[in-house]
Amino acid sequence: MQEASIPGLIWVLIIILGYYAVKWLARIFLPVILQKAVRNFEKKAREQQGYHDHGNNVREGETVVDKKPVHQKESNKDVGEYIDYEEVDD
Repeated sequence: MQEASIPGLIWVLIIILGYYAVKWLARIFLPVILQKAVRNFEKKAREQQGYHDHGNNVREGETVVDKKPVHQKESNKDVGEYIDYEEVDD
């Protein structure tokens, strides 16, 4: 039979203690890291959707109507002549 050597036993203890240390640290820091990642993701998603909070002081339940600006389209008469499509039989 072989006996367990002291240096081998020390390595096993170091690995076991390291595993539990990482597990303990992950319980503390992982939620904080995930919350920060979710906030960044939400911020980027809002920016991509064009949502910007301009500090509107609107109370909850209040109705706000944003009016669309009125733009009159000016027709360009120099574009060309419109020709109707006619189907031709062969």
